[in-house]
Amino acid sequence: MSRIGGQPLRALTEFGYAGAVYPVNPKYETLKNLVCYPNITAVPQPCDVAIIAVPSTSVAGVIEECGAAGVSFAIILSAGFREIGKTGAILQDELVAAARRSRIRVIGPNCQGLMNLRTRMYGGFGTAFQNPSLQAGPLAMVTQSGGFGFGVATEVAAASIGFNYIVSTGNEADVNALDLLEFFLEQDDVEVVTTYLEGIKDGRRLLALGERALELGKPILVWKVGNSGSGRRAAVSHTANLTSGPEFYRAAFREGGFIEIREAANLMDAARAFLSRRLPRGRNVAVLTSSGGVGVLLADRCEERELHLPELSETTKNELRKFMPEYAALSNPIDVTGQLRADAASMNRAVSVLLQDPEIDQVIIRKGSTVGNLGREWATNLIEVADKSDKPILISVLSDRSEETLEILNRHRLAWSPTPSGAVFGAAALYEFVIKTKRYSKREKRTFPRQEIDWPAAAATLGEHRSKQLLAAYGIPAVREVLLSTEAVAKLTHAPVPFPLAVKVESPDIPHKTEADSVRLGITNLAELRKAAVAVVAAARKHDPRARIEGVLLQEMAVGVEMMLGVVNDVFFGPVVALGLGGIFAETLRDVTHRCAPIDISTAHVMIEELQGGAVLRGVRGRSPADIDSLAETISRLSFLAADHADRIQEIDVNPLFVRPARQGVVAADALIVVKSPAAIVNTDSAVAANV
Repeated sequence: MSRIGGQPLRALTEFGYAGAVYPVNPKYETLKNLVCYPNITAVPQPCDVAIIAVPSTSVAGVIEECGAAGVSFAIILSAGFREIGKTGAILQDELVAAARRSRIRVIGPNCQGLMNLRTRMYGGFGTAFQNPSLQAGPLAMVTQSGGFGFGVATEVAAASIGFNYIVSTGNEADVNALDLLEFFLEQDDVEVVTTYLEGIKDGRRLLALGERALELGKPILVWKVGNSGSGRRAAVSHTANLTSGPEFYRAAFREGGFIEIREAANLMDAARAFLSRRLPRGRNVAVLTSSGGVGVLLADRCEERELHLPELSETTKNELRKFMPEYAALSNPIDVTGQLRADAASMNRAVSVLLQDPEIDQVIIRKGSTVGNLGREWATNLIEVADKSDKPILISVLSDRSEETLEILNRHRLAWSPTPSGAVFGAAALYEFVIKTKRYSKREKRTFPRQEIDWPAAAATLGEHRSKQLLAAYGIPAVREVLLSTEAVAKLTHAPVPFPLAVKVESPDIPHKTEADSVRLGITNLAELRKAAVAVVAAARKHDPRARIEGVLLQEMAVGVEMMLGVVNDVFFGPVVALGLGGIFAETLRDVTHRCAPIDISTAHVMIEELQGGAVLRGVRGRSPADIDSLAETISRLSFLAADHADRIQEIDVNPLFVRPARQGVVAADALIVVKSPAAIVNTDSAVAANV
């Protein structure tokens, strides 16, 4: 029973599964005291699920037999399919064809199986499937790595957090991770969905699931691996060079009901926090500790997670003074001192006072020892305090943890963590989910119609002048400019654009003119203008002798804060908007944030706030604030341009976009649009349109 095919049979017969089990193997007459059948068509009763562990070359035939026997679902543990290359890919295609003919839904192949711990259905292999002590609970996990996912699930279960369902998806020949996430979100016995993702092929569906999670009030704790960005592809625009796979996923995670985790401890901390069924109203946290050092650590971690520790009101301080030592620190964090460390009643009385403060949204408690009668008394009394409030309480239990006391906390769904950082992570996860829910409920409708655009018949990189004309169709302003030939420039008797001005070569083959030395700035008279026009064309021809030169751009000189705004149209996620600091520093500083298009103006404001350099827009060192409202509107308009025309737009780059002082608007000083061929459309249009 130690082989892959034997492990599920042993678990199903020994770990409490109550359903009928039929071994199928022509080599045996009995297994585990059960009649063993030569093939599935010989089984006397109809079966719901077949667990298949045969050589890969035999799987398609077994699926056909399952279809003939009326089986509806198959879990294929067998390996040797697409993961090994061309030969395996052919076998997987045969498997899929057989499943479709037989109307059988398939988990796998090359998966570790699944568990339904409510029914004790252990349908897989590995260490976790040999553990009869795993308990059911209101979590579900979907993992694209069987060994890793079940390992994490086992670790989490050891911390008294139960899973009702755990599924390994393997090669996803049929049922994929998104199918399962959608299913578990809708299950009444699942309160928190967790997932370990390596990659998905429908980013827009992932977005929709994130929105559904917000509607249902069920978080998706997502552990996304493969985030190094080392596979960044070759691209034309600055935007594309700053946008790769990890950014696409983060763009989706930032808007939906996703909470990103990066280690098993994060999963446990966030799961306990959400299972408390309490959500904060805001970001204000009170920290209660008997150790000043730990209080400082908790305060630092709160700040890192954008949680705020407000000053306590005088009313709250006066209530605390009634029973706390005179030398206790009543700032926030609140240090009750070692004198109250063993006084459970006073510690919990302090918690009660903090919960009653209308300015406090959550309370984080640092607790030392929880052993013995004092530990049990503290936990029991804290539960009584917690029951009188709907505010979250998160506990950091640093040392001397009593399993009995922790079980009391678990039973009453009070969130605890073995580390200060973990308690703060749980509090931050709750606040993040609340903020996302509020933003989603207030999402604005578009305020301008779709615009028709005359696109080139084939794929092309548009020059700067033409790109700006297309941006103008969506109300995105550009600097004043004219496009002239060098001959026309030589005949000018006055400047068509006021001095000082910029002179640039216009060529769809030179997307980055600065690198080609084809830009001249600060031109102040006609003589300089004529000289500059000749120089930029000569430099362009030297840079690329085959480049198409469409003329010379004469532009007004713009002033303001330089930003970069752009779009990359991903084959899986559709158009993704990027915003960052602009100009020549765009790729150097890499201060960029992303969202999946389209986005409303309020979301655009959030993007601006996320930039580390966003303080420049708000005004620093005596500089006037920039027109952030116009920038946000421009971000939204560009996102709708990209979403409306996702079938033709591959990349957009507006760099720099100058943000002028407040109420003076924005102007695009440079722009680039890469158009894809109509033949390159890959399921993007309909997916994006659903979100417009």
